[in-house]
Amino acid sequence: MGAQKSLTVHLIFFSTCYSLSRFCSKLKHLDLTSCVSITNSSLKGISEGCRHLEYLNLSWCDQITKDGIEALVRGCRGLRALLLRGCTQLEDEALKHIQNYCHELVSLNLQSCSRVTDEGVVQICRGCHRLQALCLSGCGNLTDASLTALALNCPRLQILEAARCSHLTDAGFTLLARNCHDLEKMDLEECILITDSTLIQLSIHCPKLQALSLSHCELITDDGILHLSNSPCGHERLRVLELDNCLLITDVALEHLENCRGLERLELYDCQQVTRAGIKRMRAQLPHVKVHAYFAPVTPPTAVGGSGQRLCRCCVIL
Repeated sequence: MGAQKSLTVHLIFFSTCYSLSRFCSKLKHLDLTSCVSITNSSLKGISEGCRHLEYLNLSWCDQITKDGIEALVRGCRGLRALLLRGCTQLEDEALKHIQNYCHELVSLNLQSCSRVTDEGVVQICRGCHRLQALCLSGCGNLTDASLTALALNCPRLQILEAARCSHLTDAGFTLLARNCHDLEKMDLEECILITDSTLIQLSIHCPKLQALSLSHCELITDDGILHLSNSPCGHERLRVLELDNCLLITDVALEHLENCRGLERLELYDCQQVTRAGIKRMRAQLPHVKVHAYFAPVTPPTAVGGSGQRLCRCCVIL
């Protein structure tokens, strides 16, 4: 019964993709997120009839391999946005096919494509010079070679998500900052090797930066925040800053952030040297900022009688 149901689902998706290919030749936007029955054959069918496709979301379609990507991009050469989050079978060769045919690509999401290495990212950068948004979060094999390729080939880059890419260093981000001056959003969570040096380079070369995540970057200090706060992006553009688990950050960093008049949200979970008093002083200067922080109780909370909804004593709405 289980095998019969699986076959039925596969046939439905194949029939759907065949129908799209046959009757929707002008289709430009297609979202197939989590359609786990999508296969390489499905993509071949789409590519043969939907040659005007510009946006395609295949996130978590984990049966897709390089063969499906090759069939897709041979037919859909006008793709501008391709989302491949969680397509865990994809390797560098799939990116080579994208490089060969998708020269109009401006947005590519490879989150959790853990088999991708520097070789694949380098190929993408060499073939897709118009790239503006790239997500590499969870691609744990990447090194500074990927950042170098981005810096030298993709000057229009605006968004880079590289969370959990723990081999990236200051050297790679320095080259990136010096060449990609349009950066607006960066997610560097758990890039554990970066230091204040990266923040200094971003402060100097990336005046458009609006959102920056440095969570779990435990080498970042108050000095790095000082440079960021005193930069053009700090004064004029910065809206979101995430510093969760940055253990060297203190109330001094909050004093520096008072210069960031446009700051809207600040994350400080498990910043153990930040105090309630420090947050209160900063919010006196920036009353519009939403601050998310956690303060463990000195002693375990005791049960409180009565009825009605209550908040945990550990959590504070600031």
